[in-house]
Amino acid sequence: MTYCVGLMLDRGIVMMSDTRTNAGVDNISVFKKMTTWEVPGERVISIMSSGNLATTQSLVSTLDERTKAPGERNPSLLEAPSMFQVATMTGQTLRKIIQDSSRNGNRATFTATLIVGGQIKGSPPRLFKVYPEGNFIEAGSDTPFFQTGETKYGRPIIVRAYDPTMSFEEAIKLLLVSFDSTIKANLSVGLPLDVTVYEKDSLSVTQEFRIRQEDDYFNVISNGWGAALKVAFSSLPDFSFHKTGGSS
Repeated sequence: MTYCVGLMLDRGIVMMSDTRTNAGVDNISVFKKMTTWEVPGERVISIMSSGNLATTQSLVSTLDERTKAPGERNPSLLEAPSMFQVATMTGQTLRKIIQDSSRNGNRATFTATLIVGGQIKGSPPRLFKVYPEGNFIEAGSDTPFFQTGETKYGRPIIVRAYDPTMSFEEAIKLLLVSFDSTIKANLSVGLPLDVTVYEKDSLSVTQEFRIRQEDDYFNVISNGWGAALKVAFSSLPDFSFHKTGGSS
């Protein structure tokens, strides 16, 4: 399992992914799940993936190879005229890889889901969620963020605290709380975390870094959030059987 989040802001896009993969509690590894292609001044494209590791690695390798030797039958992300075409191209490639891999096996074994974000010169930043079937949906004002992988534990804090006007720093703090909640609840999600920040119309990667287990700020967030939850819980009114109609 994994956990990835792409967040649309007025200022741009923040993307964060964990790096844990596992085939059982005694077979845990670290693999990068976020890949970025950049042509400074022209385009930035980032893809995060969850699902079967062989499928997602094959997808990224195929897309990357096409950027080095593009052709009519093998279109390149670096030549796509729009982010819509990037999402289309990525979805078609993912669908074909899954189909080819599952001819002699269970399709569900090879499934994967992607979050694709970025900007191409002349168009606004866009964020998409791409499904194993190759189709996709786009983020907007009603759905300003996408999650994939182990989503349920980290979703509530994003839903409650997200604001499109927040700064990149605030967005990263929010996502770290979301990831910490997920990591605490599910052993299949874990550090290090990869982060890519893209500022609208910059057409270059704004920030790209990895947060590791020993990161001081992450540990402050993790410990502080736990303590804050205890304080908030204690401040709520005490439950009373009498007030709720319970038997006396």
